[in-house]
Amino acid sequence: MPPYIVDTNNGTSVEDFQIREKLLAKLKKRFTTYGYKQIRTSTFEYYDMYSTVKGTVNKDDMIKVIDSSGKVLVLRPDVTIPITRMAAVSKQDSLRLFYVLDIFRQSIEQADTKENTQAGIEYFGENTSENNAEVLMLAIHTLKDLKLPNFKIEIGHAGFFKALIAEASLSQTEMDQLLALIQSKNIAEIELFLSELSINNDVKRAIQSIPMLYGNPTDVIRQAEEIILNEEMQLLLENLREVYEVLKNYGAEDSIVFNLGLINHMNYYSGIIFQGFADSVGKPVLMGGRYDNLGKQYGAAVPAIGFAFDVDLLLHALTRQEAFPDQAPSADMIIYYEKEKQKNALTTAFRLRSEGYQVLTFLTGTTNTIDSKSAIHYENNQNVLIHNNEKRTFTNFTELYENILQFGKGDM
Repeated sequence: MPPYIVDTNNGTSVEDFQIREKLLAKLKKRFTTYGYKQIRTSTFEYYDMYSTVKGTVNKDDMIKVIDSSGKVLVLRPDVTIPITRMAAVSKQDSLRLFYVLDIFRQSIEQADTKENTQAGIEYFGENTSENNAEVLMLAIHTLKDLKLPNFKIEIGHAGFFKALIAEASLSQTEMDQLLALIQSKNIAEIELFLSELSINNDVKRAIQSIPMLYGNPTDVIRQAEEIILNEEMQLLLENLREVYEVLKNYGAEDSIVFNLGLINHMNYYSGIIFQGFADSVGKPVLMGGRYDNLGKQYGAAVPAIGFAFDVDLLLHALTRQEAFPDQAPSADMIIYYEKEKQKNALTTAFRLRSEGYQVLTFLTGTTNTIDSKSAIHYENNQNVLIHNNEKRTFTNFTELYENILQFGKGDM
């Protein structure tokens, strides 16, 4: 009977993995230029840590296991929660952390996909327009690094809608229905739903306007000013205006739109909320926002903002738009040698590897399909370095290395 093998992974070839690693290297490099340091969290966490936190992961989506002592554990369904707990315990005034970790969830909609990779940042520090704008700029800067054309960051504010809906005094059932209608931008159904509620006409008009508050930030702010019903809404809209002014000073205005109908995870986010889209991908490639209240569930008020890229969706976007990070040859150098010159060749390979070059060695005549930037030939009658079709002979390692440096290590 043949072995039962099911391949549930896509893109698991060596080449796909190298492309993935190059993408992750770009993300990590950009994160570090903004002062973030990499950390990791445990793959297994206690179920209670997630189940008791309000407004985060659906309990049914968690993948649960029972350890030898009978305690219920879950495979990491979220990264922000354990990092926030860490920040709350550390009690530091400012932390800049980033991660590249797998998260594990199950759902009926995606029964075959239970694992995906997230690359994200968490900034624990004062809630200011400058800090919010810098985090948004990091997301924009990273997408620019990837050369994804026509990407957009949609920016909203969880607090603005909360301040508006407080005027309506809705039940939880009514609130859930309204949120679903707004998220689907079903204008006709929203109007019908509101017509059956006993609320002020100004409130009805303002709620009906929310899905339409999308587009150029200046236009959205002007339209939103017309539906202000309380001081809280005015203050939060002013906060959005200030963030936009800072982003303009970064020169990032062409990369953003405002979307005050962006109300995902309302019980989780407390302020600025945003998501990023790339052409040819129907889902956000990144999501983030401010979650100042999460730390309070661990006994500390820790203002925080962060975002996470869905690495698999980023790879999909890069595939569709043929915008993969540049792929270098498989090796810096390949050394071919006659058997009589094996000692010279292997000694050279060792010394070049010690200098940081990627070097492969083959006996002359060996079939090889691996690409390289340069080739070194140890032949019976001479030694030759070949780079970009230029040939140079050498008699010892010193001469070889001088030639390599002349070509330029960055070009090797």
